[in-house]
Amino acid sequence: MAISKVILSNKFDAFTEHWSPKVVGQLNGQSVKLAKLKGSFVMHHHEDEDELFFVIEGRLFIELEDQTLELNPGEFVIIPRGINHRPYAPEEVKVMLFEPSTTLNTGNKVNELTVNNLDHI
Repeated sequence: MAISKVILSNKFDAFTEHWSPKVVGQLNGQSVKLAKLKGSFVMHHHEDEDELFFVIEGRLFIELEDQTLELNPGEFVIIPRGINHRPYAPEEVKVMLFEPSTTLNTGNKVNELTVNNLDHI
């Protein structure tokens, strides 16, 4: 089996759409995903999965029930399962997500932003 490194800038260059995570790696039942975010997402939670948001480029805000977090490049937050959250980005932000492979991007909400089958790039 060939093992190769992942160059994040090349992966981000491979897509343009927002709110549509792409799988770039898998390990131990977890997926490493990249996404470009811009604008507002839906308030949601994940019943069974924790979710890690790691900002690569730009600025991400995550609205919680009682506070809003601001994440800058090189910062991450883990949103525990069951916690309502709504990511938003006034300008495009590039993030890495780390979560179980079964995690649905919109969690307990199903709408036009839901991505059921993620692309692997």
